[in-house]
Amino acid sequence: MLSWSVAFFIVAIIAAIFGFGGIAAGAASVAKLLFVVFLVLAVVSLALGRRVPT
Repeated sequence: MLSWSVAFFIVAIIAAIFGFGGIAAGAASVAKLLFVVFLVLAVVSLALGRRVPT
């Protein structure tokens, strides 16, 4: 999922360089959303990670 956010970030940068404002804004917002989702899933995964068997 992090790779998808990086890919959308790169698309946003390329679109911004060429002046496609709407495409750049859309790709940047998708990249931000995917990054936040990845971050939340990573924190949940760390919090609920491996438990020592009893």
